[in-house]
Amino acid sequence: MAEDNDFDAELNGAPRPGGLGGLRRRGIYLLPNLFTTGVLFCGFFATVQAMNGRFEAAAIAVYVAMVLDGMDGRVARWTNTQSEFGAQYDSIADMVAFGVAPALIAYEWALKDLGTAGWIGAFIYCAGAGIRLARFNANIAVVDKRYFQGLPSPSGAAVMTGLVWVLVDFGFVPTGWLAILAWVVAVFAGVTMVSNVPFWSFKEVNWKKRVPLWVILAMVVALSVVASSPSLVLFALVMTYAASGYVMWAMGHRVRPVLPEE
Repeated sequence: MAEDNDFDAELNGAPRPGGLGGLRRRGIYLLPNLFTTGVLFCGFFATVQAMNGRFEAAAIAVYVAMVLDGMDGRVARWTNTQSEFGAQYDSIADMVAFGVAPALIAYEWALKDLGTAGWIGAFIYCAGAGIRLARFNANIAVVDKRYFQGLPSPSGAAVMTGLVWVLVDFGFVPTGWLAILAWVVAVFAGVTMVSNVPFWSFKEVNWKKRVPLWVILAMVVALSVVASSPSLVLFALVMTYAASGYVMWAMGHRVRPVLPEE
């Protein structure tokens, strides 16, 4: 009789008790998770390219992952397709693209020449990214939305891989002092990600607001500047952002907890 009841439930569109039918029928939202899958792919691709010594391609893949990561959440909100699965999947993809991949890129490029100190520096960065992502998920409803608490993991990845990209692009061969520089940047990015230093989140920017026509012209000029030397300009921008948090902290800005409503 139990089997007959299960069969009737399937005919009526209800999930089988204790089975996987409900989970299978519920499914996941396709569009935002496609962007998240793109982030995961870029992280995996960057790792493979670093292992093959193609560091420029690896760094560019991480920057592409940053663009896709900035789109998946917005697409989910704009299309009302947010889900707990998407949030968890996004964190896993971010850990691969912005935690593991940049650490491996830096290690394969120069840090391995430092021996034990090299992989320790890479691990500090990787662990910092993981802790940063976990803290973001835990604090998502209790911190000031205007600021990030610590350097965001995509920005940390941009700092780490941007250094490698710009030096490779300008023909530098990794030597002793460059390995030390990469170690310092890895530790700086890792520590800054888990710090309480405030970084502007840009969440107050109204992207739907009308703007004067000259703003479009300014964007064209900005894109032209980036295109003139992508590695150098982008690295300069992310380093400026990484330094801005410490400037804000020195000026007295702090990430203030948001008290829950009673």
